[in-house]
Amino acid sequence: MTAQPTHDHLVTDRSLLSTKAYGTGRHLAARQSLYQWQIPRHDLPGIVVNELADVRGVVADVGCGNGKFVARVREGRPDLGVLPMDVSHGILSTLPGAVVADVQQLPLADGALGAVLALHMLYHVEDQAQAVRELGRVLASGGIAIVSTNSRRDKRELEQLWRQAAGDVLGTPEGPARVQLSARFTLEDAPAILGTVFGEIRTIPLPGVIEVTDAEPVVAHLASYEAWADKMGVPFLETVERARERVDETIQAEGAFRVTCLGGMLVCR
Repeated sequence: MTAQPTHDHLVTDRSLLSTKAYGTGRHLAARQSLYQWQIPRHDLPGIVVNELADVRGVVADVGCGNGKFVARVREGRPDLGVLPMDVSHGILSTLPGAVVADVQQLPLADGALGAVLALHMLYHVEDQAQAVRELGRVLASGGIAIVSTNSRRDKRELEQLWRQAAGDVLGTPEGPARVQLSARFTLEDAPAILGTVFGEIRTIPLPGVIEVTDAEPVVAHLASYEAWADKMGVPFLETVERARERVDETIQAEGAFRVTCLGGMLVCR
């Protein structure tokens, strides 16, 4: 297998994140939609609402993206003030009360929040240690931070699919790896990073298997990395289409294409 290239600067490039990657919610929604076919199907917003049972006051969702969690918390806990925050003005355009902000320098007073959410976003932060300090700073005494990310073992089948399709396009045994977002902040690494600020960290593992009988959800997921298309070292659209053909071949031969998932939430105090 070819070596994993270093893409850190691409994953943390604020200009790219706030325009091409998350200028709208389209690409994020494509990645989220793949989980419709996961067994067991985890209700992530519901887990967050349950973890907020004892929280009072204001909850900030930092890096809230398209507001999936914001909407659920507002519905499930109308007594809480919910503050959506993200670096992308475009993705926030439909969220009432949203604030453009960077987790590395939150525009909030010390101890202002009952809880803070940082869900599948800390891998996009250049200075993670500073971001974690900010998450701790803005929490009131007894407040909680809820963080989520993926394991380094998550969706390995998709990474192999991409390399095989890229190799097919390039005429080589295997092509280069694609940009892997969560590699900078994995479920395995997160407790040590968060533990520099938080004394108690509880991990909620969320394993599952995605099984599709139509290639489209997998193709949409791969295509959602379009923001990094010119950095992949391979013709992007051709590779996506070759991946579609490979998924179709697997479905015809085996009845389904399967992806093993392992994500998790970390509840920090």
